[in-house]
Amino acid sequence: MTATTITDATLAEQGTSLWQDAWRRLRKNRLALFGLAVLSTFIVIALVTPWIAPYAYDAQNLDLGASPPSAEHWLGTDIFGRDLLTQIMFGGRISLAVGFVATAVALVIGVTWGAVAGYMGGRVDAVMMRLVDILYALPFMIFIVLLMVVFGRNLLLLFLAIGAVEWLTMARIMRGQVQSLRQQEFVEAAISLGLSPATIVRRHLVPNALGPIIVYTTLTIPSVMLLEAFLSFLGLGVQPPATSWGLLISYGAETMEEYPWLLIFPGAALTLTLFSLNFLGDGLRDALDVRGSGD
Repeated sequence: MTATTITDATLAEQGTSLWQDAWRRLRKNRLALFGLAVLSTFIVIALVTPWIAPYAYDAQNLDLGASPPSAEHWLGTDIFGRDLLTQIMFGGRISLAVGFVATAVALVIGVTWGAVAGYMGGRVDAVMMRLVDILYALPFMIFIVLLMVVFGRNLLLLFLAIGAVEWLTMARIMRGQVQSLRQQEFVEAAISLGLSPATIVRRHLVPNALGPIIVYTTLTIPSVMLLEAFLSFLGLGVQPPATSWGLLISYGAETMEEYPWLLIFPGAALTLTLFSLNFLGDGLRDALDVRGSGD
């Protein structure tokens, strides 16, 4: 009997949880692990950027101007002589923050709305989900633009505005999950024990729907980051002196014929992050799908 057989037999005797099985399957997906490694690297860099950035964020050298990559400036400089690597590192902090914070806002609203609608059912469910259908029909880009124009262009409002328009799909997913779980025996047992609907939703239904929630989170973050980049490209997102990858891409697009590196490197950073998130999301979807797993 080989060591692998012994290990598998031991695991079979001890039993494994859903999350242990999911992690075991995820480790077999090289693209997902690559995405996890790249995303983790970018997050760590974003957290420590103020201490490891090669130059000060606002350091300018107007005499140098826009220069191509060199030994002193690995990714070159912009038209103001600012180090592009430093700009990308600080811009990554904003782009990743928008992605994670706005997604968190969307998840809180969507999970709460969908869980309540799915658990209550009947007229409450019908009214709540018809409202979701109505909101789906609205032009959300115009809604965000109006918010930015009326209330001003600040970063906190950008987080809230993007999160407030990204929760609808999560609400539908959560409603479907809760409706399928609502008929399970553990929910009926909780009802017979006299637990309140809020407690049942919070302690029993939402935790059992974490798989789809996690998968949707990894797929929402890229769409949120793309939306922020698009708004910044239009001049409606992050405002100077702050910067983001979308804002850097906007500046690079204006001068791409003369200084192509100003577009290539910020675009590469955003593209690599989006690919990593999508790889990780696909891997988590497969790992958490017990019915689709072959092992």
